Amino acid sequence: MKKENSTNSINQKIINATCGTAVTVALISGRWKLNILWQLLEGKLRYGDIKKRIPNISERMLALQLKEMEAHGLVTRTVYPEVPPRVDYELTNLGISMEPMLRSIDEWGDNYKAAIKQD
Repeated sequence: MKKENSTNSINQKIINATCGTAVTVALISGRWKLNILWQLLEGKLRYGDIKKRIPNISERMLALQLKEMEAHGLVTRTVYPEVPPRVDYELTNLGISMEPMLRSIDEWGDNYKAAIKQD
């Protein structure tokens, strides 16, 4: 946890207040968030289905990343009152609006990998 009054926290708040790119990168940064978002672009998924699609992610990290994205309004979590309990995750309208950007990032990454192979 960063201290709220630390220089790092203050600088981050200033940068995020003045730079949309910084906000976007902060929302999707992390090893797994982009992969989770990519999976959820296909529609509503149960926790176990996300875990199966991203086999190398730990249970703890998947839960943490989903919780962060839910707190930021990118993902919704729906708990059904059933036995056993069922929980679905899906993108919110804000999350869905990221699709063109995510596809563009993916395309740029593929182009970058191809360009590096040629050098």
